[in-house]
Amino acid sequence: MTREFDVSLITENIAEMCIEANHFLSEDMKEALYAAAEREDSPVGREILSQLKENLKIAGEDMIPICQDTGMAVLFMEIGQDVHLTGGDLEEAVNAGVKKGYTEGYLRKSVVSDPLIRENTGDNTPAVIHVRIVPGDKIKLTLAPKGFGSENMSRVFMLKPAQGVEGVKDAVLTAVKDAGPNACPPVVVGVGIGGDFEKAAILAKQALTREAGKNSELPHIAALEKELLDMVNETDIGPGGLGGNTTAFAVNINTYATHIAGLPVAVNICCHVNRHVTRII
Repeated sequence: MTREFDVSLITENIAEMCIEANHFLSEDMKEALYAAAEREDSPVGREILSQLKENLKIAGEDMIPICQDTGMAVLFMEIGQDVHLTGGDLEEAVNAGVKKGYTEGYLRKSVVSDPLIRENTGDNTPAVIHVRIVPGDKIKLTLAPKGFGSENMSRVFMLKPAQGVEGVKDAVLTAVKDAGPNACPPVVVGVGIGGDFEKAAILAKQALTREAGKNSELPHIAALEKELLDMVNETDIGPGGLGGNTTAFAVNINTYATHIAGLPVAVNICCHVNRHVTRII
């Protein structure tokens, strides 16, 4: 049975999610931060993590953003095939929500309309929107505002199949080491393996929205996530890039089928806030 949604409902939810994501750390990231503060060996690392906890407390109490870079809005939408959207254009409704959230939430506007002319749009639109049609009569929205200190550290490696799992490990470690302190560690490392050039990058970005500490349902991928997390934390980059055993809170890997001649690997790193909010309507 078809379920009707007026797109204004999407606008209102997106606006609220923009404000929520930028002011309150998600529970999974908060738990990861507090757990890391308990087990960090480096005195400097412990001090950095303590400062991050204090920053989080102040942001929540005073309703100020948890990071000054309030990001470019990235939205993953799963729309049930039994949903009928009414009342206007879906993409316009999403961007209206981003505009409302960033304007009413007094969030920094960081989007330029043309990548070369560099004129600010003034309202943080347009968003980057990924849409999937899925079974059912609900809409799942996952908003992930992405700051560009960490986004600029992204990498895509077009590996040969013969490079195998060892090539994947080398690619991830290369990206993390090259990023160093520039991605504001501790980080979450999103990895996409498979698909083609652009699919791998989307897989990596979406992997960042999975709960930190929740491993893949695929046993061999879950084992690789745990191994890579240990390897990343052995780099001694540490909190703030000042040394320590907490370089990353999690390594999240998403996979997809690929061509017999390829092994695409994308690495998308996010800073310690790793903002993401999910709602189902």
